[in-house]
Amino acid sequence: MPGGGFSKLPNGSVVVALSLPSPSGDGGTVRFLVHAANRARALTRLRNLGLRSVYLRGNAEPPTPDEITAVLHHPDGLLWRASPEDNKELWHPIRALLTPRRWGSAPAPAPQAPTRLTLAPPDPGVRPEPRTSIA
Repeated sequence: MPGGGFSKLPNGSVVVALSLPSPSGDGGTVRFLVHAANRARALTRLRNLGLRSVYLRGNAEPPTPDEITAVLHHPDGLLWRASPEDNKELWHPIRALLTPRRWGSAPAPAPQAPTRLTLAPPDPGVRPEPRTSIA
């Protein structure tokens, strides 16, 4: 059964913590932490990532002070951990969960910087035509 809760911070923003069943079906849970302006935006951030039926009913499992610190110090403000009861496991950014990986394949090449367009310098012997007024 999913559980979760929230903590309102002094600046008005909230940290929402949700424990959802593991997609692997092993009976474990996955804990998500989201920092947002309000509870609705936090749940919207999770729904936009593909967790469509995520709801927060009550405040049974609010985030601990350590969880709040972890999500506030991360630039994305969205973290997850596969086994919430194991304090030795580190928090992972959401990119690690969403990045498709294929075992045995080479890593994707790093994106290259776009080439810069350079214009030829103007020819000093050619004068531009004078502009005419439209009257």
